Amino acid sequence: MIVGMSACLAGAVCGDHCSPISDTTIMSSAGAQCNHINHVSTQLPYAITVAAISFVCYIVAGFVPNAFITLPLGIVLTIGTLFVIKAITKNKAAE
Repeated sequence: MIVGMSACLAGAVCGDHCSPISDTTIMSSAGAQCNHINHVSTQLPYAITVAAISFVCYIVAGFVPNAFITLPLGIVLTIGTLFVIKAITKNKAAE
């Protein structure tokens, strides 16, 4: 029950960050004094990356309902993703 509720709320937060008609997205772009669509397009890679990691963790949590397993898995996946992104950007900068 808790995993299902948290997945629903996490999806709502992700949708709020990705939606161009969200009130927080509009206020963020207005506060930063930038083009609204540019702001949305720069937020999408971050939101989709975290949503993908969360998706994997929620699938694992469905089979193994133990926070002492799924939480460290999420931390490891996040850190691993950061290292992969760093390696990719380092290779692009070297070219």
